[in-house]
Amino acid sequence: MEKITKVVTFKLSLLLIFFIVLGVIDNSAKANTLLDIDKDGVPDVDEELIYKTDKNKFDTDGDGYSDGLELRTGYSPLNAKALKLEDCDYDKDGLSDRMELNFHTDLKNADTDGDGFSDGAEISKGLNPNKKGNEKLAQRIDISIYTQRLFYFLGGVLIFDAPVSSGVFDTTPKGEFKIENKSLRAWSSYGLWMPYWMAFTPGGKYGIHELPIWPNGYREGENHLGKPVSHGCVRLGTTVAKKIYDLTDIGTPVHIY
Repeated sequence: MEKITKVVTFKLSLLLIFFIVLGVIDNSAKANTLLDIDKDGVPDVDEELIYKTDKNKFDTDGDGYSDGLELRTGYSPLNAKALKLEDCDYDKDGLSDRMELNFHTDLKNADTDGDGFSDGAEISKGLNPNKKGNEKLAQRIDISIYTQRLFYFLGGVLIFDAPVSSGVFDTTPKGEFKIENKSLRAWSSYGLWMPYWMAFTPGGKYGIHELPIWPNGYREGENHLGKPVSHGCVRLGTTVAKKIYDLTDIGTPVHIY
């Protein structure tokens, strides 16, 4: 009886393994049923809707490399030159092909939503390039005290990052904040001007701003970016500060960690 039970158990185990393997094969088969006419490793539906490559051509730009290989290695399959996606702007709309893919815009259409404004122009204003009108994309600022860098996100996409100078002796508060107010030029109680001021704590004790300027015109901290030296504020360089100031709305979340 014990021998029969072991045989039955063994057969049931084999049967179970068979069905598991069958399921894997079946799922694998389903995963590979997407049509790929030119056998370039990119499903036809993705070629048509996302990458704007020719579903009937193994190598759309004729550079000797398949569309699939170029995309997997980060190169543009639309330009015969050896250009990375971030260096290629096929439709000349001011938005790189890499960003077009991140924002799900049309790589071959400079104005995806057809509202008369290029995709790049809309992103520069924080607007949704996929929808007509003035719909704003969600903004977020992350600041890493450890790496001394600020990260600016738009619609969940990292637009850029830049070095900062936070508070010495860990005086910059950590946690979740928001932009409380903005001023092109705020005065500090330490006797300096703070250009492109954006307060992120209630009462405006701490903020993000450009490198401060003394009344005599001397700009402080130009060699300090990348290390903590301030009294608690987050300092930015002279070019990126205005860019972030212009993009950021009051109420934008700020995460400092």
